[in-house]
Amino acid sequence: MSQTISITAIASISPLGNTPEEIWKNYRNENHCFTKLDLDCKKTFVAALDTNSEQVISELRESDNKYKSLDKSVLYAMAASRKAMRNAGWTQNDVFGINIGSSRGATDLFEKHYRDYLETGKAHTLASPTTTLGNISSWVSHDLQSSGPEISHSITCSTALHAVLNGVAWLRSGMADKFLVGGSEAPLTDFTIAQMRALKIYSNSEETYPNRALDLEKKQSTMILGEGAGVCCLEIGATENALAYIEGIGYATEVLEHNISISAEATCFQKSMKMALQNTDLSEVDVIVMHAPGTIKGDLTEYRAIEKVFGETLPLLTTNKWKIGHTFGASGILSMELAMMMMQHNTFIGVPYAEAQLQTKPIRKVLINAVGFGGNAVSVLLSL
Repeated sequence: MSQTISITAIASISPLGNTPEEIWKNYRNENHCFTKLDLDCKKTFVAALDTNSEQVISELRESDNKYKSLDKSVLYAMAASRKAMRNAGWTQNDVFGINIGSSRGATDLFEKHYRDYLETGKAHTLASPTTTLGNISSWVSHDLQSSGPEISHSITCSTALHAVLNGVAWLRSGMADKFLVGGSEAPLTDFTIAQMRALKIYSNSEETYPNRALDLEKKQSTMILGEGAGVCCLEIGATENALAYIEGIGYATEVLEHNISISAEATCFQKSMKMALQNTDLSEVDVIVMHAPGTIKGDLTEYRAIEKVFGETLPLLTTNKWKIGHTFGASGILSMELAMMMMQHNTFIGVPYAEAQLQTKPIRKVLINAVGFGGNAVSVLLSL
């Protein structure tokens, strides 16, 4: 990349918690964050926010009468964005852009409003403005009193990393000096779970680890949904308070055979990784945080793509979906958070049921992958 991009803050709210200390503590243990809730007419494994994070969202909702009608996906993004802005040292005097996306958006509210319409034949006054996708960035901008551009988008499960790409593009173009980017998702609803079950990819496992992400020998798909949001603050140039740097970005799209297709060796991932690594010796990549959602084909095709790019000498491989499930549009930024924590603490976080991988050198460069339905792959290389 021609210009250095600094990450000056990252913040999240998820089943892992909402503070760096709590999140790292939870990453260090081998327990997953899944519990069973009544969804889609049956007990269903999901990764919901922890009790403390639920309280944070409840207090945020009650803090302003206008916030009481907002979807959880908006509130999650607002909570994470407040913390990130504070940690980066940004103020209302700073001009910064916002790009926070979501795969599903206001799913919970949309389902409730539509259910009310079917029962009464009337739509609620706020049904439309509270369920539009632009709702997320615009409300975050209102909450932070920012004055830069506001962008929202949905590129399914690679949404958050596409937001990172957009932020990098704005910064490198000279049209902005600071950008807040990320993703938010609140998909723990009846209809969303039903959609995943219809695709035959949702976990019905009763094993110790019901999501078997990165288990390449599994006989059935084991995807589980999680909720949460994550955002990071990007600034142009090498700043004194940088937590990490974006060293490379890559993106690619598959030629579709059907709506959710991906090739046997994930051509999109091969292209996105090669683009992100074009100025980097492959031996310098210490860890790859894989997308690995826990589906048979999704995990295996990504692994084959990594083999194609790296050959026989693979970096350490990991994913967080065995612990917090698939958070759709927020998943990429939560993977970035894990990557930055591993670099910060110089500690590899593996998958407990996978073959042990030995860390033999400092973790200084981590590659993060994400891909969505339709083969929209993104790879981001971070460095210390």
